[in-house]
Amino acid sequence: MGGDSGEYDISIQSAKVTCQQIDSEKYDVYPVLIHNNEWAYMAPDGSHVPVDRYDFSISPAGEKMKFDAIFIAIHGTPGEDGKLQGYFEMLGIPYTTCDSITSAITFSKYFTNDLAITYGIKVLKTFLVRRGRPYDTKSLAEALGFPFFIKPNKSGSSVGVSKVYHMDEVDVAMQTAFVHDNEVLLQQFAKGRELACGVYSRNGEVKVLPVTEIISTKDFFDYEAKYSEGMAREITPAPISNAETAECQRMTAYLYEKFNCRGIVRFDYFLDNGDFWFLEVNTVPGLSEGSIVPRQAAAAGISMKELFSQLIEEALAR
Repeated sequence: MGGDSGEYDISIQSAKVTCQQIDSEKYDVYPVLIHNNEWAYMAPDGSHVPVDRYDFSISPAGEKMKFDAIFIAIHGTPGEDGKLQGYFEMLGIPYTTCDSITSAITFSKYFTNDLAITYGIKVLKTFLVRRGRPYDTKSLAEALGFPFFIKPNKSGSSVGVSKVYHMDEVDVAMQTAFVHDNEVLLQQFAKGRELACGVYSRNGEVKVLPVTEIISTKDFFDYEAKYSEGMAREITPAPISNAETAECQRMTAYLYEKFNCRGIVRFDYFLDNGDFWFLEVNTVPGLSEGSIVPRQAAAAGISMKELFSQLIEEALAR
């Protein structure tokens, strides 16, 4: 839990729920904080027991202890971008998320969009701007049309995202996005309904959860709307037609396999006049009590304890 991004607080919330919901009759749980230069087991007495990074072990009572599996609940770097995945792969320790390659690629919204296009999925018009490279915001804005979104390429929870309506808002929005990443996306605005669909694998079979429609009281589903009570309605199952539900779930299962995903993943879309537009994939989705995936699991009759057990067993089986 933890991490080094603007999603740190959300990761702590997800980890709290995870620790509470993992089946204590099956597993011993040791919460490990990774934040800045601290890697430590958070002991029940409040002490921080350092992690030996050579083999990712701890010695809480003077005796070295190694882990059977890792449940990754870090949103953003280094738990969602492939860094920890590569580290655990080198150590031979199983973990619950996508592998290092999939995590690294899908953490870049721009690369993910390009892949989705090759798989025949509709993607909103998007331009990538890199820090230190020349760009003409006026021509990009004209190509997109107002309003449009400006967002960090590698970030989650809508951190650093702005919706701009006029040219005089663009520079400030670009600066805000560059605070969080060296790459910034300018993306077409979609007027449609925002949908999310969770998916995971069980015994090698892809399991798609019910679809959720997100209705924000804000101008868009920003950080405040996502994590403040009463700022958004998340309706599960989504009030869309059976055909639209089936298509959303089909696309989700298709992309899960095409991206070679593992563990629990959430795909986000816009639905506009019957057309689905791919938005992004979250390979470490929020697992706090107010998060979308836990609510989708509940709607499917799956308890968090059962879901977490399945994710751990799937990791151990790999």
